[in-house]
Amino acid sequence: MPEQKSYRHGQILKLIAGEPVANQDQLRRRLVEQGLRVTQATLSRDIRELGLVKTAKGYQPLAAATAPASQPALARGLREFLRDVLPAQNLLVLKTPPGGAQPLAAAVDRERWPEVLGTIAGDDTVLLITETREACLAIRKRIEDLLE
Repeated sequence: MPEQKSYRHGQILKLIAGEPVANQDQLRRRLVEQGLRVTQATLSRDIRELGLVKTAKGYQPLAAATAPASQPALARGLREFLRDVLPAQNLLVLKTPPGGAQPLAAAVDRERWPEVLGTIAGDDTVLLITETREACLAIRKRIEDLLE
């Protein structure tokens, strides 16, 4: 039900604003305490839809986890988290400090670049998947331009 989803999203935002929530299991348990039963898959989807990222201070909205709003979110994310860019055929590997991969991947996903087929984020590495080597190099150039 959309009403349930909207309410659940509101409760998630309220919980993370009130106190640090370190992981999905902790968030799920707090929701259960409020009478909201949610599966891990639904919670993962909610986190993605709300644009939440895991930081050293727990889950936060992407905008709160990055630098001031004077720059586009991706440029801020790149300046804050990007440590290295490594092309590998049609893949682009973005290295970050620990905990930086998810906010950076979320910022890339929000750009909806047509050349990027998908992203995968670990703790300190983002994998950007493109269709061709040429597209990979074009994305690398675009990222480098945003860093200037």
